[in-house]
Amino acid sequence: MKKINQQLGEQELRQLAAGALAETCPARKCERVQALGLDLPVNAVKQLVANMGRPVRPELVPPRQVPARSVQLPQGRGMLLHALAHIEFNAINLALDAMVRFADMPDQFYRDWAKVAREEALHHTLLVQRLHDYQLAYGDCPAHDGLWQMAEKTSDSLLARLALVPRLLEARGLDVSPAIRDKLHAAGDTASAEVLDIILRDEIGHVHIGNHWFHVLCTQQCLEPIATFERCLADYRAPEPRPPFNYAARQQAGFTEQEIQWLYQLDFAPQTEPQ
Repeated sequence: MKKINQQLGEQELRQLAAGALAETCPARKCERVQALGLDLPVNAVKQLVANMGRPVRPELVPPRQVPARSVQLPQGRGMLLHALAHIEFNAINLALDAMVRFADMPDQFYRDWAKVAREEALHHTLLVQRLHDYQLAYGDCPAHDGLWQMAEKTSDSLLARLALVPRLLEARGLDVSPAIRDKLHAAGDTASAEVLDIILRDEIGHVHIGNHWFHVLCTQQCLEPIATFERCLADYRAPEPRPPFNYAARQQAGFTEQEIQWLYQLDFAPQTEPQ
């Protein structure tokens, strides 16, 4: 960490985030992210170019082409952990991109997303370490890129980014993480289950940050949050949230009682028969 700081010199937070975002080596990207000092000065008005760097591997394929394997088998658990490591790698870039792409926000906005980026880098590193027990490295398995594709779709609007990344896609992680954790534990991989516990704990905070800034923008623009969220779903052709929902985690993550009730209606809406 000290060496990284010496190499980068004393810079402001968003400029360092831009350098970390452009880094193509996952390990070095994580090092550069961990060097983001939350007390560094923030030049919020500066317009920066957001270039996302990624390694040549993993091969990116459509979601249906990502092989599925039972977690009862070591190969299946390894592939699951690889998929999670890829999600966390994209999450690092998402947090950095929010810092770099969107100017003119309060300094705390950038410090919040720097904290998120640092925690996502930790998650990625922990999962890569777990991959070693399965004789795998990050990049060895194909992966899909749905999370980053949503970032690209919402690159023109911070409001839409906050609505559809932390409040939609990352909140989905709150819903599914406990079941994944339980499957890993039942299969005997308690070490990976413990990593999932860390990730769920931190992701509640990340979604809370997304909720906070989404509501800040809605208040500033005199927008009703639920209607605005629904409009973003339609305008960007995003999938609706789908049950089952982890209501307890979502409440901890800052979803309002009205938003919880909106989800509850989705959860218990009558199911239509397929045509």
